[in-house]
Amino acid sequence: MSRLYEVMFIVRPDVADEEVDKLIAGFTNSVTHGGGVVKSVEKMGRRKLAYLVRKFSDGNYVLLTIEAGGPVVLELERRLRVSEPVIKFITVRMDEEEKRLAKIKAIRASRRKLSAEAPAAPAAAPVEAPEAAQASA
Repeated sequence: MSRLYEVMFIVRPDVADEEVDKLIAGFTNSVTHGGGVVKSVEKMGRRKLAYLVRKFSDGNYVLLTIEAGGPVVLELERRLRVSEPVIKFITVRMDEEEKRLAKIKAIRASRRKLSAEAPAAPAAAPVEAPEAAQASA
């Protein structure tokens, strides 16, 4: 069963751009040979990391959007784990994320509908201040 995934990985900052391109090509080949489809490849460039990862404070971010089955994703994650230039990676199943976002949007829409239908509360009568009540007595 094919599902949509986003795989983001961070490559060491001292790796040349040509090496990063070779690395991406190897990962896309492993996906296509496994029967998956690479929807997009986005090189996000060099960015600062939130904390030190393997003694690096920044890295080159790459985002792969793939449509594949579970075994293909497991093989891709294994390759990412053993690849020396990759210092960090994460895989997110996007069909679950889209389903969760659709549910949140539906809840928000129903809340807006309820708040639009609710009548406004009547204005409360002004309350006399205690000083004014004593002065009039």
